Amino acid sequence: MNTNGTPLLRLSKINTYYGPIHILQDIDLEIYPGELLCLLGGNASGKSTTLKTILGIVKPASGTVEFCGEQVQNCPTSYRIERGMAVVPENRRIFGPMTVDENLKMGAYLRRDLHGIEEDRERVLTLFPRLKERLHQPGGTLSGGEQQMLAMARALMSRPRLLLMDEPSMGMAPVLVEQNFEIIKQINQQGTTIFMVEQNANMALSIAHRGYVLQTGRVALVDTAQNLLNNEQLRKAYLGR
Repeated sequence: MNTNGTPLLRLSKINTYYGPIHILQDIDLEIYPGELLCLLGGNASGKSTTLKTILGIVKPASGTVEFCGEQVQNCPTSYRIERGMAVVPENRRIFGPMTVDENLKMGAYLRRDLHGIEEDRERVLTLFPRLKERLHQPGGTLSGGEQQMLAMARALMSRPRLLLMDEPSMGMAPVLVEQNFEIIKQINQQGTTIFMVEQNANMALSIAHRGYVLQTGRVALVDTAQNLLNNEQLRKAYLGR
């Protein structure tokens, strides 16, 4: 990971409104190839809106979204996915009636390199052995933790340049959270750039390289994960110490 090169994703002076309410205010944010970046903040801080702006679900009133050196703020979500974004949505949102294997195939639906798809399928089943045991089971019959694994595996099947994760720890037992974060760290170490929106600041910062902290739609802090873990202001506000 090199933060001196060109960012993979750059948000510049992003302003977003919901009706008359000014949600994101002059947001600047950068993520570099190979980085694991976390976006922290309390409820209504603008975390989800930032993610939706990156994906193109929400259009900013002003500012630019640059991905792989190209301005995409006026491009639809489908174009951004084609260019290499993939998302693990909040609450998983897998295809319940489809089998685990069919869900994985859906993740690779834009790809035509059959050999590469098969390689990636083997890779995700090695990362998530639990899914290998349940390949022909409908996704909706899996436990919450297994569905989270399936959502991650499905996103990885697109071989993304940037993996966006929305609250990966939400609604999960603490033991599963630790397990899943270990896998997220592993995915990053294997070369996937990850942008993670997360409430669990302690857990996110324990595996991230850097973090941004949002407060009421503005960037309040940007620093290395280690410095943020040691930051008095942040510890009081988000880490419960």
